[in-house]
Amino acid sequence: MRCVIARFPFELTKNGVLEAMKGVVPEPVSGPFVTIGRRNYPAKQVGAVVTRQDRRDFGVDEVLRAMTRLGFTCGTRPAASAPAVTDEIRRASDRLGAPPAA
Repeated sequence: MRCVIARFPFELTKNGVLEAMKGVVPEPVSGPFVTIGRRNYPAKQVGAVVTRQDRRDFGVDEVLRAMTRLGFTCGTRPAASAPAVTDEIRRASDRLGAPPAA
């Protein structure tokens, strides 16, 4: 399949992407991701490995569009939020005389 990523044309195939990502350790996912095999890879990591370009040269949307067209599952993992302050933490903070963490 022909696609354009960072203004450069690429001829990508599903098998070619699988081969390029073989042996690549996934980085922690905190946003858009591509599922390749049984692993979730950050979209920028997949784009960098497949195109051999710097991650700053292309957008996440370009990679997600190309990977979706090739048949890979793509999604977005929400950023981790701060833990909620529980009653137990509030009581402990009251005993110490410190305000509870937000």
